[in-house]
Amino acid sequence: MKQLVVVFLLLLLPGGVVAARDADAAKVELGSKTAKGGFQNEDEIRDKFNNWMTDADARAWLEAMNHQFADVKSVLASKPHGEKADVEVTVKTKSSEQVERISIKLVSSPNGFNQIDKRWLKTYATMWKMPPDAVEALKLFVGETPPRESSRDKRRMYLDELDQNARLAVVDFFTANKDEIVSDLLAGDGLHAAGWMMVAHKATDKPKWVIRSSADAIKFYSDGPVELTKAGNLKIGRITLQRKGGDNGRETAKMLQFKINPVQLFDAK
Repeated sequence: MKQLVVVFLLLLLPGGVVAARDADAAKVELGSKTAKGGFQNEDEIRDKFNNWMTDADARAWLEAMNHQFADVKSVLASKPHGEKADVEVTVKTKSSEQVERISIKLVSSPNGFNQIDKRWLKTYATMWKMPPDAVEALKLFVGETPPRESSRDKRRMYLDELDQNARLAVVDFFTANKDEIVSDLLAGDGLHAAGWMMVAHKATDKPKWVIRSSADAIKFYSDGPVELTKAGNLKIGRITLQRKGGDNGRETAKMLQFKINPVQLFDAK
C-alpha cells in the first residue's frame, strides 16, 4: 500500500506523469533490442541461455524477464516437447528458483504470418464448450460438411457465404469467449503454459528480438473486434482463424488454424 501511495504522489508532482511515461518506455526498450549474435532456431536460443555467463543476448533476455544479472547464480535451459513453451529456463538466484517458460516465434519477414495453433474442429469444440450452432457453421467452413449451396470453393463454404444466423453464431461465440481463447492459443494452460513470448526477427544481418509477458501478448493480440475478413475468414483481434488447406487435399486440410504476425509484437506498448 505504501508503494502505491508513493507512486500516486509522484504522479501528482510536476513532471510526474512524464516520468511515469518515460519509465514505461524504458521498460519496453528493455524487452526489445538488436541481438549481439545470430540465432537460427530454438535450439540455439536454448544454448545461448545455457551460456548466459558469456552470452550478451542471454543476459539481456534474463533482464527482460526481471532477473538482474548480479543476482543470478545459475541458469539451465531445456526444450519441452509438444508444449506452448518452446524453451524452459530454470533461473536460480540468491533467494529463489524460478522456471521461465517461453514461447518463441522465429520470423524472417516483417509481413509474414505464423501459425500459433492447429487442431481438428472437434478438439476446439470440446476445449471451449462450443455451442452446436457454431460447430455446424464451422463444419461448413472447413469442409467437414459439404456446401449447401454454391460456393467459391466446391469443397467448403467461406464464412461470408453462410446465412446470417450461422455467421452470428460463430462471431458471437468467439466474442463471448475471446479472452479464454486467445490465452489458450498464445500461452496454453497447465504445467507448461508459457509465461513469456519472444519474437526473433532474423531477416537482416542484425537480428532483433522482443520479449513480452504472455499477459501483455494476450492483451495485445486480442485487441480489436471479432469480425469476418474480406477473404471470408475470421479475425479475432489481431489473430486470424482460417481453414488449414493445402496438404494435397488430404483430410488434414480440413483442420482449423490460427495465425498471427509475430513482428507486430515489436510495436506493442
